[in-house]
Amino acid sequence: MARSVVLGNGNILVGLDARGQVRDFYFPYVGLENHVGGESGIYHRLGVWTEGRFSWFDDPAWEIKIGYGGDTFKNIISARNRELGVELEFEDVVYNEKNILVRKITAKSIGGKKNIKLFFHQAFQIYESHRGDTAYFDPRNSSVIHYKGRRAFLINAFHNDKQFDEYSIGVFESEGMEGTYRDAEDGVLSKNAIEHGQVDSVIGISMHLEEEKPATAYYWVAAGKSIEEVFELNSYVMEKTPEHLLRTTGDFWKAWVSRDSLLAGLDEKSAKLFRDSLFVIRAHADNNGAIIASTDYDMLQYGHDTYSYMWPRDAAMAALALDKTGDTHIVERFFGFCNDVITPDGYFMHKYRPDKSLGSSWHPWIRDGKLELPIQEDETALPLITLWEHYRASKDLEFVEQIYNSLIKRAADFMCSYINQKTGLPHPSYDLWEEKYGTSTFTSAAVYGALMAAGNFANLLGKAQDEERYKKIAGGIKEGIITHLYDKKTGVFYKMISDSDGHGEPDKTVDASSVYGLFAFGVLDVFDDKLEKAVAETEKILSLRTDIGGTARYEGDRYYNSPRQEGIPGNPWFISHLWFTKYHISRAKNKGELEKAKEGLDWVVKHAASSGVLSEQIDPVSGELISATPLIWSHAEFVLTAMLYLDKKNSLNT
Repeated sequence: MARSVVLGNGNILVGLDARGQVRDFYFPYVGLENHVGGESGIYHRLGVWTEGRFSWFDDPAWEIKIGYGGDTFKNIISARNRELGVELEFEDVVYNEKNILVRKITAKSIGGKKNIKLFFHQAFQIYESHRGDTAYFDPRNSSVIHYKGRRAFLINAFHNDKQFDEYSIGVFESEGMEGTYRDAEDGVLSKNAIEHGQVDSVIGISMHLEEEKPATAYYWVAAGKSIEEVFELNSYVMEKTPEHLLRTTGDFWKAWVSRDSLLAGLDEKSAKLFRDSLFVIRAHADNNGAIIASTDYDMLQYGHDTYSYMWPRDAAMAALALDKTGDTHIVERFFGFCNDVITPDGYFMHKYRPDKSLGSSWHPWIRDGKLELPIQEDETALPLITLWEHYRASKDLEFVEQIYNSLIKRAADFMCSYINQKTGLPHPSYDLWEEKYGTSTFTSAAVYGALMAAGNFANLLGKAQDEERYKKIAGGIKEGIITHLYDKKTGVFYKMISDSDGHGEPDKTVDASSVYGLFAFGVLDVFDDKLEKAVAETEKILSLRTDIGGTARYEGDRYYNSPRQEGIPGNPWFISHLWFTKYHISRAKNKGELEKAKEGLDWVVKHAASSGVLSEQIDPVSGELISATPLIWSHAEFVLTAMLYLDKKNSLNT
């Protein structure tokens, strides 16, 4: 199930589904150690009992709306169950200062006075494994503790200054037991005090509701590396009050996302998705510098792994979006991460875990019996392109000087060495879609942009020889792209050539990334005749002529594409659709052309989840969000495209 909302503070990330139930709980890194979603179907349930009737939030009788709360980083849930005669509203935050999830629940009765019980279920899989877990009720502070090793989680709740009055600890999906959550369904918990192994827990809190008069309860989960630490966090909540944590967290994020002057040119729906996108990106930014592609753990059901890694490419785009909107501090941490993980030879590997260790990969070290680097070279290039934009935004020359030799020069020297002298193009590597091996137009364009950026840095620091070398090789790449990657007959740029010698049959698959890379990284001007013809032909082939519309990433894409969609080039991706939107915005010469180009932004807003998240792609017939949800790259491209639109709008108004 896709994540409708993610909340976080750089140390923890909590993912909630469309019913407001916790599906992911990452700690102590964003994207590493998901203590809830290790297996499909395991999550933290919410339930209500009243007048002898019980209902979990999974019940379709609950009418539920979920989404970010306007201009601050909190989740708002409205839930109504006419059969029970109960309305609930949740306000959820991850406290920005400490590792605490706080949920405020406001309950109202529909149709007379009644007594209700709120039930909160926890099913932690600490270290992503059930083995050796323990959960128990601790009478010293009337809380429930789940722990194993150096991980501990404390659960507490209160209403009218009284802590929860019922609890039960047990096992689930083990020893013939379905789960302790079933104990709640008669409205009374058994108060079993401890269990170990594959454990879950439930707490219940009683509330009396007057007709149309709201009553409030608070629930929180504290995360730490020891039981003592979560005890201290619990004491902090009790002393400061959950309401204080909710208010101050809301104030912090309201100030952080304040872009009123910046967003003056956007309509209300676009401005909201812009702010929501910044929240989603920030939630995926770990305090150690990694920016995770997606923490939607349900991706594990459809493949061998999740998206919970830092791809240098995706993270660079997210960093660029944060830079463009004024948050240079997070971006500097990202470049510190890059500086730490780049190989001594000057390239980035496929992906990384947020603790700076190497991530999983399917790229082999050997091809046709020969050693080949298992890299996507655009991932080495894009951080340098973004770093130049970071300098332009921050003017922090001291930071640039600190990492020039260890990051900038090291990566640039590698890219200069990884060039075929016959064509001037980069040697083969895996493409940005991680599927094909060769010298692609996109990667070639990215390397060109990176070497031009490196040359700019060298000029800045007075390193004339470096500047001359980097820009000379960049010029050779540009010439090589036109000579070897452009199909003069069709007017379209090849997806790739199989080797950088220029021999062999080129891959003529029409790919959105080919034309995008050319203007995005400065190889060709947006008004270049070759580019204009290539974009027109590419759009014609990749645009979907369904009621949903949108743009496929490349011709014949079958990733998440079902047989019933034959004749469709591929599923529409938010990223590829926004790339063409950027092109048309950049070319707009008057307000009419600009507003026509803005239709690409409007399409994204229309197809975003009601909660404010964007997926990787959508179903071309139903419009359902599919694959990783949310995907940080999609949100980053929306922010960057909106910024480009606003900049162009301002320039046309002056």
